[in-house]
Amino acid sequence: MTSMIDTIEGSRRTTYRGAVVTARDVPAERGIQSGCRANDTWRRMTELFLSRKQQVMEIAAAHKLNPGAMNALLFLEPGQPCSMKTLADAWKCDASNVTWLVDRLEEHGLAERRPHPTDRRVRTVALTRKGTRMRAQIESKLFEAPASFHDLSVSDLEALDRILRKLAPEVEAQP
Repeated sequence: MTSMIDTIEGSRRTTYRGAVVTARDVPAERGIQSGCRANDTWRRMTELFLSRKQQVMEIAAAHKLNPGAMNALLFLEPGQPCSMKTLADAWKCDASNVTWLVDRLEEHGLAERRPHPTDRRVRTVALTRKGTRMRAQIESKLFEAPASFHDLSVSDLEALDRILRKLAPEVEAQP
């Protein structure tokens, strides 16, 4: 029997092939072929990320968090309090959503609201020691490479890393 969630979200084995034009669908013209190769590669990367969606939800649940609260925890940097407005802007959501997420973090002792050091009208959110430890635990699980990555040679991994740095040069690699 199919659950309501599966009905709404679709099967976990859903592929997203129908939404992207591939090289097989378009005449082999010079620029079009390159664009289609890019779309095929991007689709493959997206499918890889989406295949880990269940694992991300399991990591959150193992820490008694919902995915939104886990994302909020990962966004906050240890030792760097953030204003509620900054969080709302960064997460592109209403301030009431930020309040709800911060409430969840506070309930678990992972974050705390503090007064702004120079503006008493502003409240900031900072990770607690427990929040910093849990953030590190979650990151270690979240950034653990899939088994298929361990099958790649060192030179393949280095090539992939070089390519990813070209695609997202502003994103600093995590140690």
